[in-house]
Amino acid sequence: MARKNRPTAEIPNGSMADIAFLLLIFFLVTTTIANDKGIAMLLPPKPDPNQPPPEVTKNDRNIFKILANSQDRLLVEDEPLEDVSSLREMVKIFILNFGNPGEEGVQIYNSLPGSMKSYVSSFGRRIDYSDDPTEAVVSFKADRGTSYDLYVQVLDQVNAAYNDVYGERVGLTANEFLQLDRDDPVQERKYFAARDGIPRAISIAEPNKIAN
Repeated sequence: MARKNRPTAEIPNGSMADIAFLLLIFFLVTTTIANDKGIAMLLPPKPDPNQPPPEVTKNDRNIFKILANSQDRLLVEDEPLEDVSSLREMVKIFILNFGNPGEEGVQIYNSLPGSMKSYVSSFGRRIDYSDDPTEAVVSFKADRGTSYDLYVQVLDQVNAAYNDVYGERVGLTANEFLQLDRDDPVQERKYFAARDGIPRAISIAEPNKIAN
């Protein structure tokens, strides 16, 4: 008996456009697109125009001054600085100076591990530097012509110095300190123990209106 001719099987493609559209939606929803979020900073509240500006009573030796002009040249503590990367160690020495510590400063010094006390003995106790970490403030002022690249480099070096101090205080590197999970109770206690009494005091002044 002869076989009947059967139609050739075909793959239906009428809904291919719908499938491609659904795949496109899936990848758009699940793909993470990296974007530049800028510099993460907690800005102070806007001053009340009806109130006089607060009086600054900070002793000059407790302020570590960094200036950047429109030609991207740095002046640190009234001296020119060519290598931006050297700022990290300079700021760390300033923070851990203990030149004339108060009661709280003495308590902080006593809480430091032996390695940090040796560091203070080697580099600290200058009479022209900060009294102690509770008083130390790093002041950074740029010009409106200062490049964004230099601006970020300076802030990176200053923050890295603080992270070095915090990390070493609890036996960690700066990177390990930054990776502490504050949702974990043990790591959260270590995080606050590292920062206890040593504020990240960075003052960013308004840029000059006229380029230098």
